[in-house]
Amino acid sequence: MKISIITATYNSAATLRDTLTCIRQQEHPDIEHILIDGGSTDDTLKIAAEFPHLAQVVSGRDKGIYDAMNKGLSKATGDVIGILNSDDVYTGPDVLSLVAKAFADPTVMTSYADLQYVDQADLNKVIRTWKTGPFRKKSFYYGWMPPHPTFFVRREVYDQVGLFDISLRSAADYEMMLRILVRHGMSARYIPRVIVRMRTGGMSNASFRNRLRANKEDRIAWKLNGLTPYFFTLLMKPLRKLPQYFIK
Repeated sequence: MKISIITATYNSAATLRDTLTCIRQQEHPDIEHILIDGGSTDDTLKIAAEFPHLAQVVSGRDKGIYDAMNKGLSKATGDVIGILNSDDVYTGPDVLSLVAKAFADPTVMTSYADLQYVDQADLNKVIRTWKTGPFRKKSFYYGWMPPHPTFFVRREVYDQVGLFDISLRSAADYEMMLRILVRHGMSARYIPRVIVRMRTGGMSNASFRNRLRANKEDRIAWKLNGLTPYFFTLLMKPLRKLPQYFIK
């Protein structure tokens, strides 16, 4: 089973080496790693050149991170596709083997796992732990979602449902998962382990203003899919993060 990993970068020299190293160290024998760069002016491409495991490196102007992801999806040839951005790392060399094991069941269309937010300067300093639990379609209505960096999808699913909606600045990953799991009712397999560490400082959480924008885009995500959330759904979505600070 070939697994394609897409990494989007833009002036990512400070963190990229960690990301590339964790994928190079994976034990799974058939990995296609694609790097989509937005035209970096720092040492991003120089660092990428140090990692010959990269199947493709494409650099050029784009319309943002989700446009870069779409470029990667259009080039991926794997049976299963994951997205790991340049602030993120896998937690061990067996992560993609675990993913392949989940997809050995032909009825599994997607998989996801747990994630830890860590300090920008110290990948071992955990800020909060996002434990997701088994998938229930109804859970989305109670503010639940899987962590996107842990979300793997069969390529045929993207062929069916389409690419990321780049009109959404921060919620295109949420909209995509809502589209796949709720609107289209695709199956999901939970891997009960932390498989990704993500540095803090994500786009939707960077400021109160960004959080308000993300909430507005979350509402648009439901509308785009012809779905109606409960009146409390989008309030619950950020509130569900609070217990994550107490999980170790």
